[in-house]
Amino acid sequence: MAVARRKLLQSRQAVSLLFFLCISAGGAATIRYSVAEEMESGSFVANVAKDLGLEVGKLAARGARLVSEGNKLHFRLHRKTGDLFVKEKLDRESLCGKADPCVLHFEIVLVEPLQSFRAEVRVFDINDNAPIFPNKEPLLKIPESTPLGSRFPLQSAQDLDVGLNGLQNYSLSANPYFHLHTRFRSHGPKYAELVLDKPLDREEQPEVNLTITAVDGGSPPKSGTAHLRVEVLDVNDHVPQFSRLVYRAQVPENSANGSLVATVTATDLDEGSNKKILYSLAQNSEAILHTFQIDSETGEIRLRGLLDFEAIETYDIDIQATDGGGLSAHSKVLVEVVDVNDNPPEVTVSSVSSPLPEDSPLQTVVALFSIRDRDIRVGGKITCFLREDLPFVIKPTFRNAYSLVTDRGLDREQVSGYNITLVAMDTGPPNLSTETVIEVLVSDINDNPPVFREDSYILTVRENNSPAVFIGKVHAEDLDLGENAQVTYSLLPPKSGDLSVFAYISINSDNGKLYALRTMDYEAIQDFQFVIKATDGGFPSLNSQVTVRVVVLDDNDNRPMILYPLQNGTLPCNDLVPRSAEAGYLVTKVVAVDGDSGQNSWLSYHLLKASDSGLFSVQQQNGEIRTLRQISERDPMMQRLIILVQDHGQPALSTTASLNILLVEGFSEPYLKFRDPSKHPTMVNISTKYLVISLAVLSFLFLLSVTVIFIIHIYQKIKYREKITIQEHFYDDCNFPNHLVQRGANSSLSQPCPYEMSSATGTGTSEFRFLKRFMPNFPFPHGTGEVKTESGSSLPPDSNKNRSQGSEGHAQVPDDYM
Repeated sequence: MAVARRKLLQSRQAVSLLFFLCISAGGAATIRYSVAEEMESGSFVANVAKDLGLEVGKLAARGARLVSEGNKLHFRLHRKTGDLFVKEKLDRESLCGKADPCVLHFEIVLVEPLQSFRAEVRVFDINDNAPIFPNKEPLLKIPESTPLGSRFPLQSAQDLDVGLNGLQNYSLSANPYFHLHTRFRSHGPKYAELVLDKPLDREEQPEVNLTITAVDGGSPPKSGTAHLRVEVLDVNDHVPQFSRLVYRAQVPENSANGSLVATVTATDLDEGSNKKILYSLAQNSEAILHTFQIDSETGEIRLRGLLDFEAIETYDIDIQATDGGGLSAHSKVLVEVVDVNDNPPEVTVSSVSSPLPEDSPLQTVVALFSIRDRDIRVGGKITCFLREDLPFVIKPTFRNAYSLVTDRGLDREQVSGYNITLVAMDTGPPNLSTETVIEVLVSDINDNPPVFREDSYILTVRENNSPAVFIGKVHAEDLDLGENAQVTYSLLPPKSGDLSVFAYISINSDNGKLYALRTMDYEAIQDFQFVIKATDGGFPSLNSQVTVRVVVLDDNDNRPMILYPLQNGTLPCNDLVPRSAEAGYLVTKVVAVDGDSGQNSWLSYHLLKASDSGLFSVQQQNGEIRTLRQISERDPMMQRLIILVQDHGQPALSTTASLNILLVEGFSEPYLKFRDPSKHPTMVNISTKYLVISLAVLSFLFLLSVTVIFIIHIYQKIKYREKITIQEHFYDDCNFPNHLVQRGANSSLSQPCPYEMSSATGTGTSEFRFLKRFMPNFPFPHGTGEVKTESGSSLPPDSNKNRSQGSEGHAQVPDDYM
């Protein structure tokens, strides 16, 4: 019999296992497995990767993990192989109690990308618990006058197993008085009734000892025993009678302790002490004894513990009424626990993707969570929403499972993180809700280029600066974070390809400080500009550009330069002044320039030294030299002036100019250059040497050209046989104004008169007259003879060295005439 029962149990377990595996393979929503309880830790359950249709290793690559709906995870997943193992030994009785089937729910969450699968494992019961009687030695008092067939309910044995492994039957030790009859409760375990088969006789046998055995249906079966002692009482004619065989009551699960459940009543027709009835909760389970209590005199049943509809929905209470003579009667009270909405929804977050890139597309999964309401019968429909207006939305995935996805674009620069409050609310009544906060950080991407503080920069540097001097700084800010906000600076080459800016400016790539690499010269360059690029450290990198203009400030580093009179270190410049000049007569003008700018180039002229300081004056603003008084006969012929030219810089720089003035009676007198060999030694500088060499080369080329032209002319003369005689005069204009040059002693010369240059033989003809047709402006060379004027006067042969200059109506006379 035991072998047949064991085979039947094994076949049922195999069929159940195949059934759940078929459901797991056929259903896409939930994966179902089954295991037997008491399996050792590390026992293999199934291969999850195969059931999910994933390749080996995909679970590890996608960061798979298990999330339990309860507080404890009973399984572990090997992500490399996809095998599911038992984490610790499973005890079905501690996990589910008397509930059957015992199902453990969990989720398989894949992180990259975010995805979840529901799974459940049914824990099958094994026969690991024997039936146990709460009272090992119960006492039963039965009057000797009890009629045959009377039934006496006995306490039920408790078996933590369920199904076939639970309590199945009772047996009684052999005796002539009683036999057992097993009965079923609508809610609860089986119980036994002791049936009287033979009349009792207290005088013959006042006490009967029996052994009750409770047997389960496991393979092999387990059993538990209790020793029942039956005490035979003296005759009590009437037993108590309950007003009802079964009492029914409904109690809300949120009822407080001490609340009245029901009132039972029983009557006894006897008199005296036999009529007094006492009520008790006999032959009940420990759960009932911990939850209810009865008033032994009034029969009121009240709560002594808390009710929980989600744990136990119905209680079957056995009530015993005993009179004073020891006779007792039994009745049942069926208590139905009424479910109330006393449990708020429970939110279980299985996975959160944080931080979340700010460029995540719409509908990106942020979190996965599920909601469970234990009061599903009265709680009604569960609604889930967000507390605030955030760029997220809740989307249902399958039953009681939801995903939190992005609904709008994210911007880390505006909001760097979100505390998302999920609100799950049932429809009650009353409405109960649960709030769960999910923290999601927003990670930065490189979506902001560096921005300069100014549209353009203008920097100044003073000329003659030291090399590598700091001249200014540019700064750009990047709203991104970390490496994306690290800005480096660089100089951009001009579009023209001119790289000279790199010789002037250097920039620190880390902080944007600008340095002048070389000494600036305002006279060479007044300003220049270039472009700086700021690049962040992101990938791909972003950049911006700004134009920087550097203005060179002038320093007073240039002395005034004399343009006139020439100060070339040779002969001093001479000016002629007629002795007839009046006061205020303009002798000459000193012209000077300064290479600086601004007030550094403002020049003033001062008479530093003069042969006669009372004869001439210098205009401070324009450098004009004028006579202060009329020239007298006693004034020396030679007047020497030293003019100081000074700028207005800080400090002021100056230079001097030397000037010789000849006081003459008339411009027709022969004046030679005046020079004092002892005071002015001859100095030939390198520029003069180069000038002489250049003139010699030009003279050679000129003579060569004349020779070639002359040969061409002879050839034309022979060919055409023409004879042309042309007498040509060469003239040299006179530069003296008419009102300054005298004719003879007193009268003025006429308009500029040409001089006739005569050769050594005195002839007036020239062999170079043919050049006139080719070069009308050709400067024909003078002869070596005397120079004759129209009036017939003559000058010394070396007078052609004189150079006449017209400046404000005066002529310059060489120093040799001093």
